[in-house]
Amino acid sequence: MAEYENTQYTDEMEFEVPKKSRETVKRLWKSMGRQRIRLMIVAVSVVFYTVLSVAAPVYSAKIVDLLFKEIKAAIETGDIFRVSWEHVGREIMILLLIYTVTGILYMFQSFLMASFAERLSLELRTKISRKLSRLPLSYYDGHQPGEVLSRATNDLDKMAEVMQTGLLKLFTAVGMVAGSLIMMFYFHVGLTLVFLLFTVLAMLSTSFFSAKTLHCAAKRQQAVSLVTRRVEEAYSGRTVIKAFTQEKNSRKDMEEAVEELARTSRKADFMMNVVNPFIRMVNRLGQAVIAVFAGKLLLDGVLSVGVFQAFFQYVYQASEPLTEAAYMINSLRSSIASVERIFQLLDEEEIRKDPSHPAEVLNAEGYVEFCHVKFGYTKEHILMDDISFAVKPGQKIAVVGSTGAGKTTLINLLMRFYEVNGGQILLDGRDTADMTYAGLRGNFGMVLQDTWLFDGTIAENIAYGRPGASREEIIAAAKAARADFFIRTLPKGYDTVIHGDAETISAGQRQLLTIARVMLTDPAVLILDEATSSVDTRTEMEIGRAMSELMQGRTSFVIAHRLSTIVDADLILVMQNGNIIEKGNHHTLLGAGGAYAELYNSQFA
Repeated sequence: MAEYENTQYTDEMEFEVPKKSRETVKRLWKSMGRQRIRLMIVAVSVVFYTVLSVAAPVYSAKIVDLLFKEIKAAIETGDIFRVSWEHVGREIMILLLIYTVTGILYMFQSFLMASFAERLSLELRTKISRKLSRLPLSYYDGHQPGEVLSRATNDLDKMAEVMQTGLLKLFTAVGMVAGSLIMMFYFHVGLTLVFLLFTVLAMLSTSFFSAKTLHCAAKRQQAVSLVTRRVEEAYSGRTVIKAFTQEKNSRKDMEEAVEELARTSRKADFMMNVVNPFIRMVNRLGQAVIAVFAGKLLLDGVLSVGVFQAFFQYVYQASEPLTEAAYMINSLRSSIASVERIFQLLDEEEIRKDPSHPAEVLNAEGYVEFCHVKFGYTKEHILMDDISFAVKPGQKIAVVGSTGAGKTTLINLLMRFYEVNGGQILLDGRDTADMTYAGLRGNFGMVLQDTWLFDGTIAENIAYGRPGASREEIIAAAKAARADFFIRTLPKGYDTVIHGDAETISAGQRQLLTIARVMLTDPAVLILDEATSSVDTRTEMEIGRAMSELMQGRTSFVIAHRLSTIVDADLILVMQNGNIIEKGNHHTLLGAGGAYAELYNSQFA
């Protein structure tokens, strides 16, 4: 589903226009740093390239007129016409040199623009990478994964592509059009006005077709998103589809989505394929009209043969960039919109910086205290108000309550995934807000209900918290987590490579690996968020015994839905709507006949 969200988000933003173009361009210019030197070198190269490109037709006009004169003289005298160094050869060599230099300049500036775009992309990608590690958890809660991924990949790729090609084309187009029009006016004003008339017609047509094409392309992208969604649903939900014999309906939905994609694609392809021929037809019509008038002027002796052919070179040099102008501008606008979204990400509020003189708690004993803690995801909506309790080293604390009661939020505050709005959280008497994030979290070991494994070997996944652990220590942790047996049944044992989804092993086995990972770090405080929810009853009992050994001498926080697993807890916190409504041990709360007793009895009625 994340892939579909990513695709959908990308499609929605594909045709977005920037909201603050000028500010975005200024900031991009400032962020280029030393890359601006490359851009300025490219600009200088474009100037020389444009000057030589504009000068070449003028010089070719001189050569053609000279050749025409020499050939005419040879015909009149009956001599054989020859090209030598003194007769036109030198001029042809100079023209060849001009074209050679323009080709070298074009390759040079293309190389510089490619390296400029890639270096700028690398710099921004590095900033995004660092930024993502400094963003608070609340940012990820409020943004879809596809949105964040698109800004780090699609937006940057689009910016690099346009910077590499579109910007260079824009630079050269401006120079070529300006230079060509000046020379065309110099040769003949009337012919140039005819050219401008057809050019305006072509640009208006381009603008009209561009709007239509953009609309059709947007429709097609939406249809692509729908097909992607249907494919993803059919693949991920294949078991459910078969279980309820819904193959026919699923196939029907897919066929409808594909038909819609085919219909929108036909229309979009037609619009995209018809625009260029139509614009070129307008340009060719203009060239034909110019050729008729120019031919008349040639016969009347107003234009020479050289000027005639040079004028048409300028027509080509000016018309092609003008034809592409609308597409280049659309690409640049889209690129600026991408850069704008990148800067929005870089401007997001970051987590609080580590204090310059942090408090340190090395090898914590595990004394934890919440002192009048107040918290809300926004300042206007407070979830927790005046939360206070104390935990002694080695105690087991259970946090129970219905879904959405605030159990995980309490643990997130302990780990400083969120900052409190008031009060203090103490670890061994030190305010956790005065500690570095790494210093604080180094004292905790966390096992979540949703397991996370990365691409790598079994051993590397277990040693994620201690990359330098020996093989013996990894095996010992796996044995303690009751994972050693199933690991040895895998093709390569601890060296078996698994992927993030880890479909080759069961959900329970994935959980065992994450428990082994925590056991290897040997933390002072344990946090278990429904750590045994994905395992069978027998495995749960084995893990429970291993956890009991691991909890000896350690403070542990256990979030549990099955109350049978926490009856031996030293302190049970019953939460409701973000606040603690009851606290005590199992027997005390059961005897009180309150919310805990009601919840417990409902499970064992």
